[in-house]
Amino acid sequence: MLSTAALAPYKLHLMATTEPTQNAAGKLRGPSTHAVLGVVFLTVFLDIVGFSILFPIFPGMLDHYLAMEGPDSFIGRLYESLGELTGGDENAVVTLFGGILGSIYGLLQFVFSTVWGSMSDRRGRRPVLLWTLTGTVAAYILWMFSGGFALLILSRVLAGMMAGNISIASAAAADVTDAKSRAKGMGMVGAAIGLGFVCGPAIGAFLPNFLGITGESAGLSTHPYTYLAVASAVMAVINLIWVFTRFPETLPVERRGESERSLNPIARLRELELPGVVRTNWVYFLYLVAFGAAEFTITFLAAESLDYTRADLGKVFVFIGLVIAFVQGGLVRRLAPKHGERRLIQLGLIATIPAFLLVAAAREAASEGLLYAGLFLMAVGSAFAMPCLSALASRYAPAERQGLSLGVLRSMGSLSRAIGPVLGAALYWRFGASLPYHAGAAFLVLPVLLALRLPAPPAAEA
Repeated sequence: MLSTAALAPYKLHLMATTEPTQNAAGKLRGPSTHAVLGVVFLTVFLDIVGFSILFPIFPGMLDHYLAMEGPDSFIGRLYESLGELTGGDENAVVTLFGGILGSIYGLLQFVFSTVWGSMSDRRGRRPVLLWTLTGTVAAYILWMFSGGFALLILSRVLAGMMAGNISIASAAAADVTDAKSRAKGMGMVGAAIGLGFVCGPAIGAFLPNFLGITGESAGLSTHPYTYLAVASAVMAVINLIWVFTRFPETLPVERRGESERSLNPIARLRELELPGVVRTNWVYFLYLVAFGAAEFTITFLAAESLDYTRADLGKVFVFIGLVIAFVQGGLVRRLAPKHGERRLIQLGLIATIPAFLLVAAAREAASEGLLYAGLFLMAVGSAFAMPCLSALASRYAPAERQGLSLGVLRSMGSLSRAIGPVLGAALYWRFGASLPYHAGAAFLVLPVLLALRLPAPPAAEA
């Protein structure tokens, strides 16, 4: 948890105008590390809540827009095409539809995480973060009024383009931490992501029922999910105001670099031909392909095998997020300095293999206990691996390439999250609900082998 001191207010004019400086040890002089990490935590948390609030409502969105726009509309033709592809399997159509929506967001994150990360290396973290958060506010306002499916897609496109602000926040955390505490800073980012994934799906699952909201609500409602869009927009506005008033520039002018401008993250990765950077990115990418395929299909597996309702699915996400937040916010920050990031990465990847097998067994036995046991191990594995991979990507890179290095890492993660849902949906539909987990367990051998050969990071700064 963040202390009151960690969120102590700073004068607005100093935040907006004063550039940070460094002492002889290379540490940030001015606003404290705790203050910066507090703002980073809130920024990432609110961003993830606004994004993940959609998770429990993907199936209902298809039904709503299809009924409203009819079979001759774009969504009607999409539904017909998916129906032909799956032989009329309604569950498969819904699964693939959700995978497509998730992939749109992930693909745009893939491109723009690197763009915003490298831009922040040139211009500073604060102005680029403010720009992306403004775009996020606009995306959620557009969703509020997206009575048609085309506007919904446009809002997701804009939100995906602006979603690279997590890479900027990660770079800011790297700016104010030394090598010894880098995993702690990335653990803070990871804990924010975990808590965001607790609150976002929970709001999506429970808020409409709690307020008695239906698609026929009078006044503001333009579609059944207007109030969820309003909640996302309000959180994005709070985030923007908080960063504007409390977030200092963390990258001194003397540490800013010039990097090639490109929309191709793979090309940007070639700018970082440094020991460990490329291998870390491939471990991150391969792990998240398998994890994303499994994670995306859990809701459909639970609904099919255990008759889970939207509220039940909300509890699943709450459980996963709480475990991730506890491990990343508590254990990782204590274990990483003692055992090193590489060992925790290896442990996290290996733990995910039996986790997948337990979830597959839960489906075959229709066992809620096995499902939650698998989810627990999945969450623990992710909580160990993700912040430590971010910490290594930062430690392998020079100071003037922190934004680019973490932007490329987030881009590779976004690409995997674009591929994973579609791949998982296809395997789920074509071969059954258990295959994404069996295949994922086998596939994880690749990132495990790569992780075993990660080089030692540079020595800690004095």
